[in-house]
Amino acid sequence: MLSKNLMLILVTALAPMLWGSTYLTTTLFLPEGRPLLSAVLRALPAGLLLLALSRRLPQGSWWWKSWVLGMLNIGAFFALLFVAAYRLPGGVAAIVGGIQPLLVALLASRVLQEKLTPTRLLSGMAGVFGVALIVLQSQARLDAVGLAAAAGGTLSMAAGTVLAKKWGQPPSRSGGPESPLATTAWQLVAGGASLAVLLFVFEGLPAVPLTTPNILGYLYLSLMGTAVAYFCWFRGLSRLPAGAAAFLGLLSPVVAIVLGWVVAGQSLGPWQLVGIVVVLASIIAGMKLKGSRNVTDKLRARRPELPAAQGR
Repeated sequence: MLSKNLMLILVTALAPMLWGSTYLTTTLFLPEGRPLLSAVLRALPAGLLLLALSRRLPQGSWWWKSWVLGMLNIGAFFALLFVAAYRLPGGVAAIVGGIQPLLVALLASRVLQEKLTPTRLLSGMAGVFGVALIVLQSQARLDAVGLAAAAGGTLSMAAGTVLAKKWGQPPSRSGGPESPLATTAWQLVAGGASLAVLLFVFEGLPAVPLTTPNILGYLYLSLMGTAVAYFCWFRGLSRLPAGAAAFLGLLSPVVAIVLGWVVAGQSLGPWQLVGIVVVLASIIAGMKLKGSRNVTDKLRARRPELPAAQGR
């Protein structure tokens, strides 16, 4: 049982690790000043691919629920994410995103009645501090619009995470719970289609053809950073407590700073290394993987409920 739970956590952790490459991919491969285009080309193709694989459409209330979740987790989040990515260094946006575990823990305690323990609160604050150590050692510029976008994206994703957990997994036509592949597809299509409308209204199509690096960047973000990552994320969220799963998101800034050092030649000083250690420790403490069976016990307790209500 424990090995299966650890495998679930590791697969779920793949999502924020892939998300950590978004900023580097954006700055190195994508055209400048096109946040809505980048958001649409990241979300919509991935959603259509997963929809073709799942061959499932929403039923009843899940048409509007998918749109709400799609806007929170995909539409608003992607648009704000790319605004932040274009206007801020990846690390600065990451420190704002580092607040997400605290937001999710607070929201989950009110909406999902998940216990808000002192350990989780302290771990969340330690995570923010660790990300700050990573970021503040770099020569980062601050931009008010970029910071507001990063904060808005963090709040949107936190609300979407808790709401997805609250609504659970919809029933399928066969009587069991719908697959995470289908529900992920619905969110990506709903969010991507809404972003496409905003693209035509506010930004328009590109005046010059996309270059080969642009296309490769979009392919990577759509297939790996979105289709694969979000499937792993929502699958894990359907089985893990929301407050615990959110701590895995702290892996994103760690991956971002390591990729910046390895690929882009950015500096990585001793305080940043300390920050990485603090972040990793906060993830372990926040999920209670060491010295506690909290996550394992919750997984075992929730698993029988999955076919009826838990999921997504």
